[in-house]
Amino acid sequence: MRSVGRLDPLRERDFRLVWAGRTISELGSALVPVALTFAVLDLTGSATSLGLVLVSAFVPRVVLLLLGGVFADRLPRRRVMLATDVMRAITQGVVAFLLLSGQARLWHLALLFAAYGAADAFFSPASTGLVPEVAATERLQQANALLSLSRSATTIAGPALAGVPVATSGTGVVFPVDAGTFLVSGLALALVRGARGKPAFGGTSVATDLRVGWQEVIGRTWVWTSIVFFSVSNFAVAPLFVLGPVVAQSSLGGPEAWGLIVSCAGVGSLLGDAAALTFRPRRALAPCYLALASWGVAPALLARPFPTAAIAAASAVGFAALSFSNALWLTVLQERIPRQSLSRVSAYDWLGSRLFQPLGYALAGPAGAAIGIPATLLAGAAVQASASVAVAFVPAVRNLKSPR
Repeated sequence: MRSVGRLDPLRERDFRLVWAGRTISELGSALVPVALTFAVLDLTGSATSLGLVLVSAFVPRVVLLLLGGVFADRLPRRRVMLATDVMRAITQGVVAFLLLSGQARLWHLALLFAAYGAADAFFSPASTGLVPEVAATERLQQANALLSLSRSATTIAGPALAGVPVATSGTGVVFPVDAGTFLVSGLALALVRGARGKPAFGGTSVATDLRVGWQEVIGRTWVWTSIVFFSVSNFAVAPLFVLGPVVAQSSLGGPEAWGLIVSCAGVGSLLGDAAALTFRPRRALAPCYLALASWGVAPALLARPFPTAAIAAASAVGFAALSFSNALWLTVLQERIPRQSLSRVSAYDWLGSRLFQPLGYALAGPAGAAIGIPATLLAGAAVQASASVAVAFVPAVRNLKSPR
């Protein structure tokens, strides 16, 4: 196989359009968490109300993921993504109108973000399936790394960019910007000319399509063991995000320390994405999972706690491993799963990855109160590291090799 340049996917017109549209829409979405937080607090003054809105978005996103995978395999994925971009533009436009006109109520926001989450459930599986339709097979890893790089960069930049307009003009001004970015993404998708392979149009029931997708998952040990690992991993690291700020506040000097740790995590994500542009290990997944054991170092250091600089460095390393591994995981899926089933397999992947994450967040606080914050952080770190090593040595994972 000939050498592929880091930016070679951008030479392909269709991928360039998809990448540009995704980057712009993700920047808009990265503005929203800050604005939504203060919009709900301004309306209700209640953190519980904020949680209700977030749950309203999360539940349909998870519940409808498998259905989203079915539709993305039945219909042209570009059209599915275009429809969801329009849907999300509408929801954010209505949120903007309600906030700017002073008519917003909590139930409005909960309902609109539920619709937003439902649209996202269809977008994510379709997006995974579209990449190999707009990027050449030998460029898939670089294509996934470029998409992830944009996401990491916008995640870092978005909250900082949102702070100024929210502080000076109010929360409502962010949402029309987000709506506009979805329209830009939709326009980019509309301009995509074609695809290298179209999904099969289904003539079977949804249940049959789901069963076929499930068979694609369980028929490949490296797929289902990886998805189980993602579930365990996301559950195990939840105490880092819930209890980390508590440790920073009580023992590391306050919010500035936690801000540095989070910022270094973002920088690490960028570095991991950059590494994925160039480096492909001979074994497709095992080195990635071994590297992910480092994701448990930051919570282990917080348990003592070690100095902020050490925890921030560990956070950077762990999130670099995460971003690098995610890019390669998507590439392996796109290379080895039949194109007509790819979105359904992706939907099972997304569902498995997210399923226990909220439970981890919910249990971290009570566990910290029951057995102590240090013990909870160490337990999560131990589970994360041991699960990473265990999945790396599953024969089907260990023996999976990258194409030459």
